[in-house]
Amino acid sequence: MSRRGGWLFLLGLVLLSLNLRPAAVSVGPVLAEVRAGLAMSAAEASLLTTLPVLAFAVFGALAPRAAASVGLHRVTLAALVAVVVGLAGRAVTGSDLVFLALSLLAVAGMAMANVLMPSLVKRHAPERIGAVTAVYSTALAIGLTSALLLTVPLSEALGGWRGGLGAWAVLAGLAVLPWLVLARHDRVAPTPGGPITVGQVARTRLGLAMAAFFGVQSLHAYVMFGWFAQLWRDAGYSPAAAGALVGLLAGVSIPLSWLLPPLLARSQHQRRVLLPVIACYPVAYVGLLVAPAGPAVLWALLAGIGACTFPLILTLIGLRARTAEGTAALSAFTQSAGYLLAAAGPFVVGLLYDATGEWTIPLILLLVLVVPMLGLASWLSRPLLLEDELEQHAARRSAPA
Repeated sequence: MSRRGGWLFLLGLVLLSLNLRPAAVSVGPVLAEVRAGLAMSAAEASLLTTLPVLAFAVFGALAPRAAASVGLHRVTLAALVAVVVGLAGRAVTGSDLVFLALSLLAVAGMAMANVLMPSLVKRHAPERIGAVTAVYSTALAIGLTSALLLTVPLSEALGGWRGGLGAWAVLAGLAVLPWLVLARHDRVAPTPGGPITVGQVARTRLGLAMAAFFGVQSLHAYVMFGWFAQLWRDAGYSPAAAGALVGLLAGVSIPLSWLLPPLLARSQHQRRVLLPVIACYPVAYVGLLVAPAGPAVLWALLAGIGACTFPLILTLIGLRARTAEGTAALSAFTQSAGYLLAAAGPFVVGLLYDATGEWTIPLILLLVLVVPMLGLASWLSRPLLLEDELEQHAARRSAPA
């Protein structure tokens, strides 16, 4: 693609990234108003909050095969259109069931595009994976933080929760424009030996390790975003102050998502980047155990730094496959299986909190879960490639007994 096409891709990637979190998190700040407005039951509300995980598990896994059949950019465009239709439609419907169905459509598009982004980077910028991953992971962080902070003010300014949720459909609509052009450049060609499948990745040590690492890091993030506001409220902070601390925790990722991926991609010793970031978790958790109400800002900053394992694992997805097709398959399995693993985190922590009435055991559990992260990060720091392991498997199968 030409230099002009490269800039168009970068613009499209940034706009796409900005829109891949509001579909999942914008409803949370106005969930009470949505439930009241649509007479939504508690079971339906629980299902609504679970849809993103289900979408990643099901639709994320379908993304590589769809891209191989239809074209990487065309599938990305279709995913964005699904986000627009889902977000716009749910903002105007009067039916709780239709709201759920359109929310599923929006997060399904989000899940497919999210899985394909490392493959898009591999296709367009194979020599600049760290730098371009930094661009889109920073945009993801901005989109996440904006959806959490702005949905309520937008709802107040636009006459209610429908305006607040519908505003994100407008932003997603703008993101469609560059992909209308990019999709015209797709050329689908047969892959020698057939496309790499998610099932093949699932049978590799690299795929399993990547999924486990992604799952454990996402589990920490889900617990922090879902429960740490309550933790700080229990420590004596007002609801506004507790929410601000969680916002600070999330906001840390904006500058670090820009800095860390290129550093990891350039490093000859990647564990020297990964391990210090992960090590911020136990310091934060011990601090919350010992003095949750004292230097809470420090604990929030350290926990937020630990959560920057997310842009680092996205960078590793691009570095651990040789081709765009391999990257798509590795991304699909890593994220689909990883998010399923992560979904158990907030549920288990909630049960432990309800059973004990305090945060000691949940925080000890999080401390224990740092250990496998450190081991997996050290192993994944080796110069491994998915295609190499698949070729080794094929050679062993074809070798005479």
